[in-house]
Amino acid sequence: MAPAGRPALSRRDGLRSAPLSVKSRRSGRGGGGDRSLGDITFETYVENSWLPSKHLEATTRAAYRSYLDRHFLPFFGSRSMARILPSLIQEWVTKATAEGLSPRSVRKYHVMPHSIFARAVRDQLILINPCEHTELPKIIVRRTRTLTLDEFARLIVAIPERHRLLVATAIETGMRWGELIALPPRHINFLRRTVTVEETIVEISKKHSGTGERMIIKPYPKDDESRTFGVRSAWLEEVAEHIRVHGIDRDELLFSTEVGTPISRNTFRIRVWLAAVEESGIDFGVRVHDIRHAHASWLLAGGADLKGVMDRMGTHRSRSRRSTFTRCPTPTRRTLTP
Repeated sequence: MAPAGRPALSRRDGLRSAPLSVKSRRSGRGGGGDRSLGDITFETYVENSWLPSKHLEATTRAAYRSYLDRHFLPFFGSRSMARILPSLIQEWVTKATAEGLSPRSVRKYHVMPHSIFARAVRDQLILINPCEHTELPKIIVRRTRTLTLDEFARLIVAIPERHRLLVATAIETGMRWGELIALPPRHINFLRRTVTVEETIVEISKKHSGTGERMIIKPYPKDDESRTFGVRSAWLEEVAEHIRVHGIDRDELLFSTEVGTPISRNTFRIRVWLAAVEESGIDFGVRVHDIRHAHASWLLAGGADLKGVMDRMGTHRSRSRRSTFTRCPTPTRRTLTP
């Protein structure tokens, strides 16, 4: 009931006289501040505020740039932040899925606009994050194959001799590609029969590298800390002979191109790997990275404990990695130590 002496207000009159904060809630703009903030376009906010505030490594920044240019700026770029509603986010998901983007990729890419709008909420450009309750496509987990001992034996024979030790090192150590091609002889202790992973090489486009270089050396591996593990004497003998024959200095790359530069993953895949897989007769699309999975699975099948394997691999964060590594083939007696 209205106070005495004051006429009762209808619901419409009440809304007209409501505080700015209430009206701003209905428009999606932040309350109590500059109402024009929400009119900033998605592209302007991303380029001038969100992206510059991110502390990113070169590879991550290049990936973000690619995601923005290919998926988000064409769709959201000219729209004002306040007018991008949950329904529009859902429309992008539906469109991307219909155009063939996998459910896993849609979920991965959706993380970016979610982060952008979360920052916009903190900056009081908008009141709610329109990505908060997006219905994302379901990921169907398919059973994956692990390379068997017999399959690897056929594969290694099909690899050209010049690159054979590189692939043998991958199965011996379980190192990531960037760690393999960054390995110098000084990180191999022949007396203690150990390898230390301290560096990695990342490959990005010259456009996004910041230095114009495609190959960038990082003084730490993907998990941000070095690791040391044991290797077999037989592998060390092969490495010692490789170093002697090619005259490799202790600070040079153990594996490189003919001119001493890092080996490109994509070049290796196209010119060496695919032909070897076909020649080996392996009946599934085995990737170079699958060697790493095989290394872990063989160790587990041979009786190694999961924590020890994950420490050796430099993998500590992802549960999905644990499930990948525990899908083991026929047991083997390979162990963590030589």
